[in-house]
Amino acid sequence: MSEGLKIFAVGDIHGCLESLEALLEILPINWGKDLLIFLGDYIDRGENPRGVVEKIITLKKKYPEHVIALKGNHELMFEWFLEGKNVELFLYNGGDTTVSQYYNSEKRMVELPLEHQIFFQELRLFFEAGDYLFVHAGINPYKSLKDQTEEDFLWIRGIFYESKKVLPQTVVFGHTPFSTPFLGPKRIGIDTGCVYGGFLTAVMLPDIQFFQVKCKSRR
Repeated sequence: MSEGLKIFAVGDIHGCLESLEALLEILPINWGKDLLIFLGDYIDRGENPRGVVEKIITLKKKYPEHVIALKGNHELMFEWFLEGKNVELFLYNGGDTTVSQYYNSEKRMVELPLEHQIFFQELRLFFEAGDYLFVHAGINPYKSLKDQTEEDFLWIRGIFYESKKVLPQTVVFGHTPFSTPFLGPKRIGIDTGCVYGGFLTAVMLPDIQFFQVKCKSRR
């Protein structure tokens, strides 16, 4: 990391646009210099998943080298849905809200604007910055980074954050909701259940300072 550079990571948003905008307002971010990393799960469950995607697209266009968007398991399920696979799984996990916002009633189909298609296609599975590794769900602590699978990055839970195995980098992750930010050995979890009436959380690094807003949505 460059001297003086701050990194801000934001946990699972799940369609809570109002909470995202409120959180961004309180982050002491130096726009165009600091890094802002979103850890995935932008859609489903909350009231305005399309608005969340639109907001992040706008930020990426304004600060293309400083805003990073990672892929979450809900983006993967949406991808499956659009391919006609695992439809019930997606809808069961809150995908109905996302479908309703992208539904073209004239064509009777879900249709994404081109910018949104590109956004979903370009989501990264992980991002490295100095001593930090950013990922949606975590990593398998018993594999090297190059041997991790998409399933590891997007779905892993207990085997990752409950493990005491020393990791080469501090992993910042979302996916598993905790009542307060999770701090373990080289592990920082910042999904604090926003869409369930908890908080939307961001962490500022290297300080490990947390910023939170209470989410009004509950699903």
